[in-house]
Amino acid sequence: MSPNMVFRKNFCFVSLTLVLLTLPPARAQRTQLKPGWNLFSPEQDVEIGRQVSTEAEKQMEVLHEARVEAYLNRMAQTLAAKAPGASYSYQVKAVNDMSINAFALPGGFLYFNRGVIEAARNEAQLAGVIGHEIGHVALRHGTNQASKAALTQGIAQSGLAILGGVIGRDSLGGVIANLATSFGANSILLKYSRDAERQADLAGTHMLYDNNFDPRAMIQFFEILEQKSGGRSRMLQWLSTHPNPGDRMQLISVEIDQMGGLSQNFRADSSEFRNIQRLIKTLPPPKEKPKTQPGQPDSKPGESAGGASRPDPPSSRLLRYENAQVRLRYPQNWKISEENGSATLAPENGTVADAQGNSALAYGMMVAFSPAKTPIQSPADLEQATSQLVRGLQQSNPKMRLTKAGEPIRAGRERALATTLVNESPLGGSETVWLVTVAHPQGLLQLVCVAPEKDFTLYSPAFRNVVDSLVLR
Repeated sequence: MSPNMVFRKNFCFVSLTLVLLTLPPARAQRTQLKPGWNLFSPEQDVEIGRQVSTEAEKQMEVLHEARVEAYLNRMAQTLAAKAPGASYSYQVKAVNDMSINAFALPGGFLYFNRGVIEAARNEAQLAGVIGHEIGHVALRHGTNQASKAALTQGIAQSGLAILGGVIGRDSLGGVIANLATSFGANSILLKYSRDAERQADLAGTHMLYDNNFDPRAMIQFFEILEQKSGGRSRMLQWLSTHPNPGDRMQLISVEIDQMGGLSQNFRADSSEFRNIQRLIKTLPPPKEKPKTQPGQPDSKPGESAGGASRPDPPSSRLLRYENAQVRLRYPQNWKISEENGSATLAPENGTVADAQGNSALAYGMMVAFSPAKTPIQSPADLEQATSQLVRGLQQSNPKMRLTKAGEPIRAGRERALATTLVNESPLGGSETVWLVTVAHPQGLLQLVCVAPEKDFTLYSPAFRNVVDSLVLR
C-alpha cells in the first residue's frame, strides 16, 4: 500500500469523524410523536375543517390583510414541512382580536388573533405558536377527540355509522354538519386532552429546532403570557385552553436537551417579522360586538343575553364527581366539562358568549387546581396563596372588586377560606363570585362559584352543598 493511499484512508476517516461530530443529534433521541386512534380519515379531516371554518368565520372578524396572511402562510408551510404525522396544505388567517389566542381546525385551517402577533417579541416566538397549532393538526387531535366522544356518547346518539373502524361517506355529511353547527369554545374539535397539548408543545419545539429557530422561544412566549396575566395564566385566552405554562416550560427544556441542546446558529428574529408586526399595529381595532342585534329588544325576563333561556334552579338531587385532586357531589341537572385539569359544573345555558364572543361562565362553578412551589401548610400560607390568587384575578378583570376578604370555613373536613367578589356578568349587570380556596398536599384547590347578583341567593345553597361534600384525594 502506497503512502498516498494510507493518507487518503486516514483523511477519509478523519473527515467522516468530523462530519459525524458536526451533524445534529439523531432524531431517535427526541420524543417520538404519532397520531392517536381515529374514526376519520385524513381526507375527511380536510372536509370537516373546511366546513367548520366556514361556520367559524361567521363568528369572527377576519383581518383580510394580504401581506399578513401571506407571511403567516409562508411560515406555516415552512414549519409544516418538518411536522410529524399527517401532511396537509395549511391555510392560515389572522383574526382582528386583541386577545392572545390561536386555534387549529382539522385538515390545516389555522387562525391566529392579532394579539398573538403583537405579543411576540421575535419571529421564533410566533413560530413556536404556529408550530404548536400545526402539531394539533398533523397529529389529528381534533378528530381524535371527536372519535373518542362518539364512542363515549354512544354510536346511535352521535349518528356515526362505523364500518371497519372508518366513518362512511354517506354518514359523514351528518357528522360534519353537527361539528360545524356546534363550533365555538365548547366545540369537541378544540377540547384537547392534556397529553394532546403536551404533544403539540413537543411538535412545535421539534419544528423550531429543525427549521433553525431558537427552540427556547416556546419557553419565552409562555413567560410573556405569565407576565401579562400577573401570574394567573388561566385568565388569558390562549392559556384558558392550554395547560399550566410552568409545566410546559420544563417539558420543553428537557426536550431541547434530549435533541442535543442549543446551537450557536439558531436564529430568533427577522426584518420581515418586524415589518409585519408594525403593519398589524396600524390596522383598525376590532369592531365592537353589539350585545343584541340591531332592532331587537334586550333580553326578556327569564332569558339570558342572546335570548337563551335562564337555567333551571339547581336540583336537590346530587351526583358524584371526582378527578385527580378532589371528590365532590353536584346538582343532578348540571353538566360537567373538563379541560386541562379543571372542571366546569354548570346548568344548561349556564355558559354563554361574552361581548367578545368568548365562552364565559354565568351560572355554576369551576373546580381548578394550581400546583404550589412550596407546600401550603399553615393558615397563613393559605391566606397568602388566596391573596395572590385574588390579585391575579383582579389584574385580569379590572372591574372585579373584593367585597368580603377570606373568612375561615370548612370545605368537607378541610380548612378553607371563602372570599366574595363582585364582577361584570357576561349577561350584563353584576355577578357575585364566591371563591373557596383549600390547601391540597400538592397545591391550591379553587372552587369558583358564580351567579348573577340577583340570582345568587337561589344558587348559594347549591354551592354550599358542593363545598360541604368535598373530599381531597
